[in-house]
Amino acid sequence: MRFGPVPLDRAQGAVLAHSVALPGLRLDKGHVLTEADLAALARAGETAVTVARLDPGDVAEDAAAARLAAALLPDAAAAGLTATPAHTGRVNLKAAGPGLFTLDAEAVHALNAVDPGIGLATLAPFARVAAGGLVATMKIMPYAVPETAVAAAEALARRARPRLVPVRRGSAGLLLTEVPGQNPKLNAKGRRTVEARLAALGMGLAGCETVAHDAPAIAAALARLPGEMLLILTGSATSDIEDDAPRAVRQAGGRVTRFGMPVDPGNLLFLGDLGGRPVLGLPGCARSPALNGADWVLERLACGLEVTGADIAAMGVGGLLKESPARPQPREGRRAPRPPAP
Repeated sequence: MRFGPVPLDRAQGAVLAHSVALPGLRLDKGHVLTEADLAALARAGETAVTVARLDPGDVAEDAAAARLAAALLPDAAAAGLTATPAHTGRVNLKAAGPGLFTLDAEAVHALNAVDPGIGLATLAPFARVAAGGLVATMKIMPYAVPETAVAAAEALARRARPRLVPVRRGSAGLLLTEVPGQNPKLNAKGRRTVEARLAALGMGLAGCETVAHDAPAIAAALARLPGEMLLILTGSATSDIEDDAPRAVRQAGGRVTRFGMPVDPGNLLFLGDLGGRPVLGLPGCARSPALNGADWVLERLACGLEVTGADIAAMGVGGLLKESPARPQPREGRRAPRPPAP
């Protein structure tokens, strides 16, 4: 592709590089100049215009963007995504419904290394999106790119496999515990916030029960709690895999597969299952609507994805989330010094 100013008599069929606004005349950048356009520019006193002229073997921006979008989405319906028509070298990919966005990140890195004029920007893997949410944008930066670059990028786009993992579980049961002297508003707030989290995923609260913070009581309640997954929000923070709530899951006949996660806020989470239903022990920060580590696990479970201890361990990079002013022990705070031993 050649780019730069040319005399009007050499500009027919070229792509206008910059918009032109003259009295009685408006031509937008990207417009393919016609004989009538050039005559109007001449009448306005112009003698030259800045254009892009495609060489043999070049692919125009919209054609290149459309080809790459087609390679990314060979079956848009199966991927749960939609693609907009190519315009100004751009195609946007959007979610057809709520769920989690996934893709092969390494293939995207390789695609973006093919040619500086070709760029695919996406959400991070496992980002939650609502119906119609933008998940990726394919952009051709110049007015054309070489066919060789488009062909190479197409091959990598087929490997990227962007898709939406839809929400597959429709409901969850919530178990709240209370300790002596606990403010009754605490559990009410917890229920409201958890219910709102589920609603954002298109899920319902199948049932909610409050019991004493005691392993046998928790175990008995878990056995009767409805829902396709079980959530536990305790009045006293779970601080060990042998603490009351994880112990109760085992007493009820389930198992605990992970305690703790390298995401802050959200460290004191535990994960297990009971009778084939996932069990998620929520950290205390789940009472706040702010993003925390439990959201990342809850969203994957809602979409029917398996979450392993290795998956949770890998969440540490990017897991330092925004500090909440409500935290009783801010990251930068200092614990009060212990009194000297008698």
